[in-house]
Amino acid sequence: MRAVLLFLAILFAAPAMAADTAARDAARATVERQIEAFRRDDAATAYAQAAPAIQNMFPSPDTFLAMVREGYAAVYRARRYSVDRIEEAGDDGLALGVTLQDEAGTDWAALYSLERQPDGAWRISGCRLVKAPGSSA
Repeated sequence: MRAVLLFLAILFAAPAMAADTAARDAARATVERQIEAFRRDDAATAYAQAAPAIQNMFPSPDTFLAMVREGYAAVYRARRYSVDRIEEAGDDGLALGVTLQDEAGTDWAALYSLERQPDGAWRISGCRLVKAPGSSA
């Protein structure tokens, strides 16, 4: 009987775990798509990854890109980056921890917040950027 209960628990948990993995993969893809768009100066694609609240603050892709260029240079021109962790943040949110290295070789830590949109897409609602501990420059 115990084996049957365990099997049923796994059977019902599997779709939830698959959905969780799919959501995390989609959120990761959103952040990676934006970073790659910054690398190409593709303002439209980078802007499209931002949540509506961010888009309302920056009414055009070009103003958004200018803000990122000035205030988030490590993200704008990341020499390399990796998504290190993904955590739930509320009912329809995820937080992604990303390590980056800027053009000068300085290491940075970014914490992205993402929110699921009514259409199911993940959009970036914020990014907090700090120098990585022990990083010079």
